[in-house]
Amino acid sequence: QVQLVESGGGLVQAGGSLRLSCAASGRTVSTFALGWFRQAPGKEREFVTAISRSGGNTDYADSVKGRFTISRDSAKNTVYLQMNSLKPEDTAVYYCAARVVVGWTAIPNEYDYWGQGTQVTVSS
Repeated sequence: QVQLVESGGGLVQAGGSLRLSCAASGRTVSTFALGWFRQAPGKEREFVTAISRSGGNTDYADSVKGRFTISRDSAKNTVYLQMNSLKPEDTAVYYCAARVVVGWTAIPNEYDYWGQGTQVTVSS
C-alpha cells in the first residue's frame, strides 16, 4: 500500500521561505511521476508543480515559477517543494500526489495517490 505523508507546513511572513516534504512508503518515488497541488478555502485544487518519473522534467504553474522548486531524493524516498518569496496568495493546504505512469499531469484526477495535506499560511 502506497502512502504519502507531507510535512513542513506552517505560518510564515510574506517574503519568507518554507520547504515541504512528502515522504513515500510502499513504493520508491522514482517509480512515480510526482506533483504538488494546493487548495485554498472556497477554491478548487490547483496544480503547483510536478516532476516526471525519470526526474528529468519538471513544470510549474505560472504563479510560482521562479519562486518554487520541486526536487526528489530517491535515497530518502522523499519529494520536496522549496518555496521562496512567499506571498499571502500562496496560503493553502498543499498536497503531494503520485502517478504510476511515466508522465506528469496538471489534472488532479489523474493522480493515483494523495497525501493528507499540510497547511501553509503566509501573513502579510
